[in-house]
Amino acid sequence: MSYPGITYDAIENAYVGYCYGDSTSGQRALYNLGLTSIPIVNVNNNCSTGSAALFQANNTVKYGQAECSLALGFERMKPGSLGTNFPDREPPTFIIGARSTELEQELGENHGPGAPRMFSNGAQEYFAKYGGNIEHLAKIASKNHKHSLNNPYSQFRDGWSVEQVMNAPKITKQLTKFMCSPTSDGAACCIVASEDFVHKHGLENQAIEIVAQALTTDSPVTFEGRSAMDVVGYTMSKTCADKVFKDAGFGEGEGRDQVGVVELHDCFAANEVFKLSFVLKYTVAQFNHQLITYPALGLCAFDEAHKLVERGDNTYGGKYVVNPSGGLEAKGHPLGATGLGMHFYIMMQLREWAGPMQAPGLFDTPDKRGKFGLVHNVGLGGAVVVSLLRRPEFFKPGGVDGRTRLGYNHAHECRPVTLNDVDKVKSVNSSKYVLDRARL
Repeated sequence: MSYPGITYDAIENAYVGYCYGDSTSGQRALYNLGLTSIPIVNVNNNCSTGSAALFQANNTVKYGQAECSLALGFERMKPGSLGTNFPDREPPTFIIGARSTELEQELGENHGPGAPRMFSNGAQEYFAKYGGNIEHLAKIASKNHKHSLNNPYSQFRDGWSVEQVMNAPKITKQLTKFMCSPTSDGAACCIVASEDFVHKHGLENQAIEIVAQALTTDSPVTFEGRSAMDVVGYTMSKTCADKVFKDAGFGEGEGRDQVGVVELHDCFAANEVFKLSFVLKYTVAQFNHQLITYPALGLCAFDEAHKLVERGDNTYGGKYVVNPSGGLEAKGHPLGATGLGMHFYIMMQLREWAGPMQAPGLFDTPDKRGKFGLVHNVGLGGAVVVSLLRRPEFFKPGGVDGRTRLGYNHAHECRPVTLNDVDKVKSVNSSKYVLDRARL
């Protein structure tokens, strides 16, 4: 809120995402800023929780229910692979894991924790059908870890080489430790406002438009088909991406050449390729599944994902810059915050505030709005959110902006939040009793 220069009193409703917390944790977090009686809705959609909260906030403004809505996400995770909080009952994702394991009869038996094993099976299916191998996953992981060197918010800034990724301990048959995202703590927030609100508060120099956004869930193919890629969200991602580009006004298969920068869900290296862990010690949470995401988002033909990697079309100097933040593998994956963080990084790219992470050439276009930024966030169980972002027609850089108000550019400079920061944005209806018990 310091960034747009508003206080909590401007927020008309809020959606708060987290996976590992008790009920009404969203209220407890936001009550530190004030008790204004606004609607606060808590959201849990596994790894797409943050983007699901943003989806709700965006729709609230889009359909005229509010002029200004807030989406917040946070997570404090336990070390180790993802697990259930309720061991006395079958988790809702059990059926997905069971289906993936059944498909190992065709793909070959695998091993490892549940989440990386499922995405690993998806990678194996891609390899068998279209080519590619584990080295392509290593190249994706290494690319992301090298990107993270420029991100001060990144959990790991080691810049692992392809060889180091390949030689790391095996987690599954296809995945090594450095192809997996870490267990993470973190938080992120996005504010969605109407165009009238933007003009009223003089925010034309930093507003980024959500041109189109969609949330999709599983179809019968997840369970009735015989594809390990579909089990981990390939069709769900493709359906979502196709809807977003259609809603943005593009014909079937069109619009991808107008995308310049992408933040996609690389919880494991395999996901990045077929869809375009640790806390101080390595404990696997998820793995990079970028390989299957590239074609799901329409960034390449289905059988071209590994070739896109070989050409370097997923990094600086290539066709797209994918995960300039370092992606989930390097920057971290606090489930409730991840999707919102991805949107934050794309917004900073489109403002040209990303500093050393900045993707080149985003505005070397005849259209003054420049290229699009694309976000893809998936949670098994399942839900996918895809967003297409761009500068609005009225965007006008210059003058006092969020960097001026903060005194630094928080897009690529990390500083702690202080109580003084809170005092600047808290509501007139705040509670000293609540704030005295806040932890910063």
